[in-house]
Amino acid sequence: MVPCRCGRQKLEEERLDRLERYSNLGLLSRFTFASMEPKGRSGQPSLQEMFSRVYQAARAYAAEPRGWFVLSGPSGSGKTHLAAAIANESRQRGIPVLYQSVPDLLDHLRAAFGAGADTPPDDFFEKVRNSPLLVLDDLGVQTGTPWAREKLDQLLTHRFNSELPTVVVSNTVLEQLEERLRTRLTDSRLCQLWRLEEEPATAEYGWGREFELQKKMTFNSFDWQRVNLPAEQRENLAEAYRLALDFAKSPEGWLVFMGETGCGKTHLAAAIVNYCYQAGKPALFVVVPEFLDHLRSTFSPESKVSYDQVFEIVKTAPLLVLDDFGEQSTTPWAREKLYQVLNYRYNAQLPTVITTRCSLDEIIEQFDSSVSSRLVDRHISTPFQIMAPDFRGDATHGRRRSPRGRKR
Repeated sequence: MVPCRCGRQKLEEERLDRLERYSNLGLLSRFTFASMEPKGRSGQPSLQEMFSRVYQAARAYAAEPRGWFVLSGPSGSGKTHLAAAIANESRQRGIPVLYQSVPDLLDHLRAAFGAGADTPPDDFFEKVRNSPLLVLDDLGVQTGTPWAREKLDQLLTHRFNSELPTVVVSNTVLEQLEERLRTRLTDSRLCQLWRLEEEPATAEYGWGREFELQKKMTFNSFDWQRVNLPAEQRENLAEAYRLALDFAKSPEGWLVFMGETGCGKTHLAAAIVNYCYQAGKPALFVVVPEFLDHLRSTFSPESKVSYDQVFEIVKTAPLLVLDDFGEQSTTPWAREKLYQVLNYRYNAQLPTVITTRCSLDEIIEQFDSSVSSRLVDRHISTPFQIMAPDFRGDATHGRRRSPRGRKR
């Protein structure tokens, strides 16, 4: 017997209805690839390019789900929409897919263990564990009770060992997850790992109360024509000014200002940040010793900000100023943290301004090669020695200090 056209249409409608009920998508059924902007909502070209790559990868995965597709990033970056779009696309292609947020999943399991539950807990857990395609949203939001960790571990271990197609969405930085879970989500043999970012708000990078002095350090207030300086030093200071202004107009690569205290290097670095703020662009000014003290304080149980949050903000800032670099190289821990920041920004080629009292020779001699090689790499970095003396000392005491060097 062959069903007629009307019969085939009815069977197809019933099949899609069963798949929709099974999917548990509910209102998320409207979240499709067609209903989202392929480049995301950011007006920043780099973020648009990144989102476009994730968007194309998600469409390819929905067409042929294999392995794990892991999405992480902050709220509002589009993770849930992409995950739901994968689920809806797969369902339209006839692939049974089950969508569950992890907190709801754990609540459902707890309820299933209670008296009078409609579905035996083992039946529900087996349905989730063996779903042909499972989408888990909000991983990392759930309470970390031993029971919750045990059920999640059972679920993910089974799907990992069986290589069942799974989409995982996490608002939590993966480094914050416990090691057993993190190693599964980052296993490149099975998982595609995609990190989404949202466009940083300039207000989040504004001056704090401790930077009242730096707020006033602009290019207009910088005296690069000090008449009391010898001509060579005035020319050197004017060149430093031009370097800083050009960098502020088009931040690219690294700019390293070297010179003694009071020579103007911090003023120029702060002027770059103020220039960005006036243009509505994000930037971050960090005094390195204070940054390390702040990182140490986040290990306190009373801290309201996690260590990873502070570290991630500094590491990934669109433009970063590291002031007083070299005053912190006393402990292995401090050197390791700064190396991690510098290494990340070096590999990502993120615009960075560094001020230090060390000369170029001192940087090479005193710093680890893993750090010094990045600071002096001419492919990405422009080191510049400011020859001017401490102008505050000159103004107060009429002193002159010998220059420590010139541009190399």
